[in-house]
Amino acid sequence: MCAPLKDLLPVKKTESSPSSQGYKDEFARILRVNGNDVNAGFEKFEMPKHGYDQMDGAAVGGAYQADTGGNDSPMSFEEIERPPLRHVDKYVRAECPCIKTTRYTISLMTCLGFIISFGMRCNMGMAKLQFENGSVKYNWTVAMESAVDSSFFWGYLVTQVPGGFLASMFPANRIFGTAIAISAFLNLLVPGAMMLHPTVVILVRVLQGLVEGVTYPACHGIWRFWAPPLERSRLATMAFSGSYAGVVIGMPMSGILTGSISWHAPFYFYGVMGLIWYCFWLWLSFEKPRQHPTISVKELKYIEKSLGESVSLPMPTIATTPWRHFLTSMPVYAIIVANFCRSWNFYLLVLYQSAYLKHSFDFRIEETGLLGALPHLLMTIIVPFGGMLADHIRKTGLLSTTNVRKLFNCGGFGLEGLFFLVVAHATSPMGAVTALTLGVAFSGFAISGYNVNHLDIAPRYASILMGMSNGIGTIAGLICPIAIDHLTRGQPKSCWSTVFTIAATVHLVGITFYAIFASGELQSWAEPTLDEQRAWDPVGTGYEKETTFNGDPTGEGGGGTGMAPPFGDPTAQINSTKTVSYGAVQHVTGNPFAHPNAISEEPVQPEARDTYLHGNPTERTY
Repeated sequence: MCAPLKDLLPVKKTESSPSSQGYKDEFARILRVNGNDVNAGFEKFEMPKHGYDQMDGAAVGGAYQADTGGNDSPMSFEEIERPPLRHVDKYVRAECPCIKTTRYTISLMTCLGFIISFGMRCNMGMAKLQFENGSVKYNWTVAMESAVDSSFFWGYLVTQVPGGFLASMFPANRIFGTAIAISAFLNLLVPGAMMLHPTVVILVRVLQGLVEGVTYPACHGIWRFWAPPLERSRLATMAFSGSYAGVVIGMPMSGILTGSISWHAPFYFYGVMGLIWYCFWLWLSFEKPRQHPTISVKELKYIEKSLGESVSLPMPTIATTPWRHFLTSMPVYAIIVANFCRSWNFYLLVLYQSAYLKHSFDFRIEETGLLGALPHLLMTIIVPFGGMLADHIRKTGLLSTTNVRKLFNCGGFGLEGLFFLVVAHATSPMGAVTALTLGVAFSGFAISGYNVNHLDIAPRYASILMGMSNGIGTIAGLICPIAIDHLTRGQPKSCWSTVFTIAATVHLVGITFYAIFASGELQSWAEPTLDEQRAWDPVGTGYEKETTFNGDPTGEGGGGTGMAPPFGDPTAQINSTKTVSYGAVQHVTGNPFAHPNAISEEPVQPEARDTYLHGNPTERTY
């Protein structure tokens, strides 16, 4: 074998020759990370001793602190094909300056999308109050008014389950963003439609419901790729809190714009804001972490390692979806019943809270908007706090996932139902507003129960289950306006006691059913079938296995149990790292990129064949 090329060069062996010192300085400059000491640069390439089990996302508030630097060797990461930077990314990184992790940027933008979506739903209620004052006259019958109120939910109901499949077939982030943008554009058309005919208004609102029906299923589709298991509650509740923050902002904003400008103003304001939000959404959101051009490698690997192989499974189709198991699973029915009960009371407050305060205690329109927003303001704070608390209890092992879901859901429903009974018999404005505020605020804990339960029992089918449960919940949005319009017509003051007593009873039913049948464990029918395992298992198709399990002497996975990789030790899978070869460099002494046994030693050039210097003296030619 020929000697290394550096041994043939006449380099004087000194303490530090200028050329070698220059190479060392240049190499140290490349290895310098975030301004650390030069000599410490070489230490950055030590192999990790614990793997990704140490990257548990611990930081302030439990959030993982992403950092471009770190102590992990490039050898600890598989080669990642990063997408090219877009033109805008060369000037501004696709991230929120105040949030260091990309997944929380996605969550914040999702929250803002829901704020706009639910803010638009408050516009019609304030416009109707303006009509009652006599400044604008629309002689609608009770049936026509109920049709306008519930028309949004006609379309909203239709696209719930299809929305789950759309989020499986297409990028869920694009589905979510496009739905908000189209709904915002249609919101700009509502004032003109009201000038024409109520039927035109109904048509526009049905279209709004059709496009917004996919938002909740698409949101679960987003978290399928972005939410690590122990951060599901906090990420999902942070996003869903936008639903309640939308009411917090939407009610007073619609009331102020309606009272100070005209009833047209809220529709135009939210329409324009929705289109502006969509531009930022296209810039900041991506379907998967691996497709994000500026996400840090540490955060990318933390998300992918924590999710494991589940994201590699094929997306469900109509044919592969276990419909029979859906229809026979009591945990699924528990989520559906809880969603219906929550939707009944949520839409009761969104559509009629201002009317209750105005008719019962003679508040002005501006006052009903401000006071009506107070309960939802506290709920907006409690929803993400409840998510962090639920994740903390699960992570510390104080309660099982099932008990955490039951505790938060039943506790939230029970406290809201109790305070609704107080509202039903309140005789003073202060007592009614206080009870209403506390009841709605405490119901925020329930979001950490039923609303993220889909990801526990069947993460692969979470978007479809969300579509099913939210679709049934939308039926409450259809029935609630019709029932309350008939209850309050002709007796606007005395009927509200009955309305809130019914609301408390609905919650009692939800508490009982969910406490008995809910579960937080992965269901057997949600696991991949053998055919699906063969479709994504590289061992079964003859490709190189990327990850092996610790303690498996055969290298076949499963920790030596002989089982297929999905059924082995998951912690061992996370801790193991693929052996990577960076090419023929191992023979270079002191190379920090070299890895033991990565490659076999090879000659750097072909064996010499000339007869001028090689061979014995009799074989040489001169």
